[in-house]
Amino acid sequence: LCNLQAPPALSSFVSKKEHEGVESASMKSLRALALLGAGVSGLLGFATIASADEAEHGLECPSYPWPHKGILSSYDHASIRRGHQVYQQVCASCHSMSLISYRDLVGVAYTEEETKAMAAEIEVEDGPNDEGEMFTRPGKLSDRFPKPYTNEEAARFANGGAYPPDLSLITKVIPALLFYIFAYRVILSNYAFRFNSSIGAFSRPFQARHNGQNYVFALLTGYRDPPAGISIRDGLHYNPYFPGGAIAMPKMLNDGAVEYEDGTPATESQMGKDVTTFLAWAAEPEMEERKLMGFKWIFVLSLALLQAAYYRRLRWSVLKSRKLVLDVVN
Repeated sequence: LCNLQAPPALSSFVSKKEHEGVESASMKSLRALALLGAGVSGLLGFATIASADEAEHGLECPSYPWPHKGILSSYDHASIRRGHQVYQQVCASCHSMSLISYRDLVGVAYTEEETKAMAAEIEVEDGPNDEGEMFTRPGKLSDRFPKPYTNEEAARFANGGAYPPDLSLITKVIPALLFYIFAYRVILSNYAFRFNSSIGAFSRPFQARHNGQNYVFALLTGYRDPPAGISIRDGLHYNPYFPGGAIAMPKMLNDGAVEYEDGTPATESQMGKDVTTFLAWAAEPEMEERKLMGFKWIFVLSLALLQAAYYRRLRWSVLKSRKLVLDVVN
């Protein structure tokens, strides 16, 4: 047997390859650890952001199957009537609906006689009269719902500094872009009121919560005891769906708080559903007419499309079906 020894160049090449293999394996391990650390950090950061977002914007409310959300669905008018009753007996003591008139209820939830009797129960300041003095009169159909407070300062004073928002459009979400376009046009225009001083009061009825109806229903029925480790100061109440979790409005919907005229059991969820339906109608009273008009337009345009397709086929059928014969001899 003879001992074969590799040339020095070959041995150095082999050792270099082994060293590079070890280095590549260690680099792969480091890369894997770096990717794992980045993933864990990303997950922890996402969880932190989600937790902070939940604390800032409130718990994400579930999506409820509202019967009027379908393409051809309409409002439950019995629910609108019950919801108006809940608003009158529970919500109207603090919240206004400055964009709704009594005449809007005619044919939707009440008859004209019922609405006139309802409007006559309030006193409206009108005038001036022939002597230049203001006077009070019974309400009529053209009057808007009465406001519980004369101004914002009185409302804040009565509610510990909190201002109850107007509920006219509380369920209607207006894109922020449209509002900023409107604000920009107001700035460019020379209106009589000052934009900077009155934009808050002017735009407040147009401020709606994200996920409108679902948010309102979840907020009304979402009151509970604060979890361990969370303290709520005096005058506030815990509600996870409200931004920050602490809301000045106490729980207003309790079983049996309202006695419905039609005998429907007034449970918390039933009252929440009815008043949310009423607020949804108040925000979009023209929804049923808009859907009906859209269906009519779709039907008419479908007929026009069929007629256009038939006319196209009629005009081009002669050209498409003709046969060209080439006489190559002559």
